[in-house]
Amino acid sequence: MQGLRSRSLRAVRDISKSLDVGEQPADGPTGARRKGGGPRALDGVSSFIGMVWDDPQTVRLQIRPELINGGGLLSGVVTYALVDYCMGSTLWVQTSEEERIATINISINYLQTATEGEIICRTELDRRNRTIGIMKSEVRHEDGRLLVTATGSYSIFPARKRPRPTTPPDASPATG
Repeated sequence: MQGLRSRSLRAVRDISKSLDVGEQPADGPTGARRKGGGPRALDGVSSFIGMVWDDPQTVRLQIRPELINGGGLLSGVVTYALVDYCMGSTLWVQTSEEERIATINISINYLQTATEGEIICRTELDRRNRTIGIMKSEVRHEDGRLLVTATGSYSIFPARKRPRPTTPPDASPATG
């Protein structure tokens, strides 16, 4: 594919310092960083859930009490989000600066659950063409148990051209 070049996750460039899970940085959720040297969160959702990227294909999180559902088990929403973000980051690094991506579908199989410890999602890009990317993911507990399998399809499309904001003619800076 001509013009395709690998790129890093824009929001996961700096892996040096971090904020506590749920803490909002001064520059907003996309600047959130994690304690212990993990990569920054991509947004408020990944920050709240506590996702930490080892690399674009591997995302992990520590199970916390607020991620446990009313039945006393890890919420399926958490593992689904982990898969979606990991699939997205796996494909994102395979796109050009002129391309964007969006989830079309994720089929997820919940095989087991967990109530404590760390879970790790690993994703591989199965195939990609000009408009679609297909990924496969597994979520495992730190003890090696397979918790979730998933396949996902993502749309790849041209980035929209955003018009530059203009200042209305009558808007002038306040003086005084």
